[in-house]
Amino acid sequence: MGIFDRFKSNRMAQDKAKDMSDAAEKKVNERTGNKYESQVDQGQQRLEDQLGMDRDRDRPDQP
Repeated sequence: MGIFDRFKSNRMAQDKAKDMSDAAEKKVNERTGNKYESQVDQGQQRLEDQLGMDRDRDRPDQP
């Protein structure tokens, strides 16, 4: 089992990584004046997808 497999099965580590990802996104958007907000958001989503941190998986289906 590799390090990323352990990460994907560790819920606490994923929650911490999401918090850190959100903080990084906020800081980048502050420093750029939200000029690249959509690109930063896309990058954050791709990174989280690669790490198996699908945020939509945690949310219930919306009507």
